[in-house]
Amino acid sequence: MRSYLIDEISPQNMERVTRFLKEISISSGLSKIFWVPIPEDLLSAAQSDHQDCHPHVFAVELGNDWIKFEFFVRNLKNMRCTCPGYSTESQRNYIISFAHCIIEQLGITT
Repeated sequence: MRSYLIDEISPQNMERVTRFLKEISISSGLSKIFWVPIPEDLLSAAQSDHQDCHPHVFAVELGNDWIKFEFFVRNLKNMRCTCPGYSTESQRNYIISFAHCIIEQLGITT
């Protein structure tokens, strides 16, 4: 899986990240995985056309001292659809920017 990893995060900051993600993301049902919606204006043509598959999301996974942002964009309704796939360049840039914004907004040092 292609992803963006930020590591060497203190336990206290990991707790802050977890609380933040619980507020702004979609619960996956697993305590360490969160779904973050991709803005509609960044969806690929196939993703935009598949209105029944919205929202399209990327996964954020939390470890003991790391956060992983996956570059795979999926929907939460139909795993066999043709619209999931690796992020486009604009989606990838959004995911990386999202990661940096979390670090900046929460004042986390790594």
